[in-house]
Amino acid sequence: MQTETIEQTRRTEANEGHERAEDVGRIHGNGARRAQEIDPARLEAFVGKVVNELGATASALLVRIGDELGLYRAMADGEPVTPAELARRTGTNERYLREWLANQAAGGYVEYDAGTATFTLSPEQALALATDDSPASVQGAFQSIVAFAAARERIARRFRTGEGLPWGEHDHNLFAGTERFFRPGYAAHLVDEWIPALDGVEEKLERGARIADVGCGYGTSTVLLAKAYPRCRLVGYDTHPASIDAARENAERAGVSDRVRFEVANAVSFPGTGFDLVAHFDSLHDMVDPVGAARRVRKALAPGGTWMLVEPYAGDRLEENLNPVGRLYYAASTLVCVPNSLAGHGPALGAQAGEARLREVVEQAGFGSFRRATQTPFNLVLEAR
Repeated sequence: MQTETIEQTRRTEANEGHERAEDVGRIHGNGARRAQEIDPARLEAFVGKVVNELGATASALLVRIGDELGLYRAMADGEPVTPAELARRTGTNERYLREWLANQAAGGYVEYDAGTATFTLSPEQALALATDDSPASVQGAFQSIVAFAAARERIARRFRTGEGLPWGEHDHNLFAGTERFFRPGYAAHLVDEWIPALDGVEEKLERGARIADVGCGYGTSTVLLAKAYPRCRLVGYDTHPASIDAARENAERAGVSDRVRFEVANAVSFPGTGFDLVAHFDSLHDMVDPVGAARRVRKALAPGGTWMLVEPYAGDRLEENLNPVGRLYYAASTLVCVPNSLAGHGPALGAQAGEARLREVVEQAGFGSFRRATQTPFNLVLEAR
């Protein structure tokens, strides 16, 4: 009996080993088939894309250094320079500049002439990199990215916990960078296109009206409106005290502080009523209580008043936003917008909320009229009454 049991055990072990071998063979076979299905050209193209983006990511830090040290501004005259000449202009080290300029030339941010071993900033590059008041200025985006990087570890932890990160707890570069990022678009479009697109608003502002700018940040939009419509009186509200301080300084420099004031206040409880125009510039989607903010606007408006809601451009479906602008906004939303709303247990609309979702917010607040007044590649301009 014992011999028979041992033999049965051997046969069982042999069968199990054979089955395991077949399993391994199936696994290896599947792996081989999967390997055969890989398109080498597509793989090479994807790796090439990754290499390009790694270079762009690392170079973003060098763009920020170039902005901080005035390197682009020193080249804005379009004259060819050697690293030694640029070093003399900017009081910087030639050896560092040689490497920096080589990186910028490799990325197409400056031009390189091999015959003269000189570097040049073209007029187009200068408008984007060295001219803050240009509609094409991009330095605000690079400055914001520095703040994004500073928040990376804290945001990664929140992926696990679900906690939020309030706006005011970010690196200071976020506040200044955001203002620089949006300023060119506001300067180019707000007065000439967005206000005229609103029903009857331009005429009111020309006669003189009361305006509230909620979530005003550094007050760029508020000051632009004050300069364009000298008969208006304006107030800007923001929860971030340092931004309010900066807004007051901006109004003073612009010579409009006699008609503009700024206060630290929340979007759902800011003081005042009888406003002919209330505006939210790229801020509602960040908020803890967007419906509450919309209800506060409705109460704050004078009869016949208008709410102008400027939001990042987005379609209503994910597939509509899978493009370079959507990619940038989704990144900012992951690192800044959604965390800010989640910090107060808000709905976290995100920077790509889209018109349909924003319409829901507006209608929940009791507005009877809502429409898209106009748009740019970066913004939706919505009107509610």
